[in-house]
Amino acid sequence: MYDQLTQSDIDKMKQEIEYRKLVVRKEALEAVKEARAHGDLSENFEYHAAKKDKNQNESRIRYLERMIKTARIVSDQSREDEVGLNNTVEVYFEDDDETETYKLVTTIRGNSLKGYISNESPLGRALLGHKAGDRVFVKIQENSGYYVQIRSIANTGDEGDAIRKY
Repeated sequence: MYDQLTQSDIDKMKQEIEYRKLVVRKEALEAVKEARAHGDLSENFEYHAAKKDKNQNESRIRYLERMIKTARIVSDQSREDEVGLNNTVEVYFEDDDETETYKLVTTIRGNSLKGYISNESPLGRALLGHKAGDRVFVKIQENSGYYVQIRSIANTGDEGDAIRKY
């Protein structure tokens, strides 16, 4: 896997693991016990649903632990005038004559609906390390891409967004 994660991402993942182990696991086991008590397991929908929830929780715990184990920690520190992780960037798209605002985050936190773009996406990769006013080429494929201009950079930091909601 070897995803690039910040220390903050890892801390959030550890919090989620702890929550899943201490709270969700206990609730899931209780739900399985309760459903099992209803009788015939072959036709017991509640039992099968409770087992599925329990297994999904255990799978998520294993996934997060593997992500932490194989992660490459990257710094979210950048110069004040350069685009870095956890910075909010206002970008002008020349071809569309539009301005958009994005927050540059690690891959695991990328969410285009919230305006979070991954540092490994073509746009994220192109913006990293550049300054306000720079005209940057965003390479999509070997022979294609487009230009954007960085209008402003705000160091918004890590505002505590969850890796995933429980």
